Amino acid sequence: MIAADYHDYLEQVLISSEQIQARVAELGAEISRDYAGLDLLLICILRGGVLFLSDLMRHISVPHGVDFMALASYGSGSRQSSGQVRITLDLSTSIGSRDVLIVEDIIDSGHTLTSVMEFLRTRYPRSLEVCVLLDKAERREVQVPLRYRGFVIPNKFVFGYGLDLDEYYRNLPFIGVVRADKLGSFPC
Repeated sequence: MIAADYHDYLEQVLISSEQIQARVAELGAEISRDYAGLDLLLICILRGGVLFLSDLMRHISVPHGVDFMALASYGSGSRQSSGQVRITLDLSTSIGSRDVLIVEDIIDSGHTLTSVMEFLRTRYPRSLEVCVLLDKAERREVQVPLRYRGFVIPNKFVFGYGLDLDEYYRNLPFIGVVRADKLGSFPC
């Protein structure tokens, strides 16, 4: 089935493309300052973090490596984490004694990111920090130390700029809120 136009699902643009790009540039400058002279490795959590990583790394002026992890904690069409995290793609780079910065699109309950951090700590990075674009703070069930945060957002289901509706609309340049009457009717 072909997905409907994203306008059919969009209640409002929560964060514009211009706001995202301005904040990503600020984050890149902060990271560049904080990691000067260190062995920085960015770990992008796939798939949602790809757009954020791509834009962010262009604003990081210090040398850095990049690697990827893919996780499964949401089922298709689900709006809530199952709480069970499976690694579906592991790193190809050793992180031992490196300064690791996890690049993630969104954090809500904190369970997924906590699991990832616990797993990565077993590989003995020199430091392990988090850079998240969207923080749904009011949904937090587990405290996660966020070193860099793009935006705090309300407890609304969002899509665009890497975040999907059942794997569609990741390409949108903004963050939009899904219409309440469409929450149960994602494209299949």
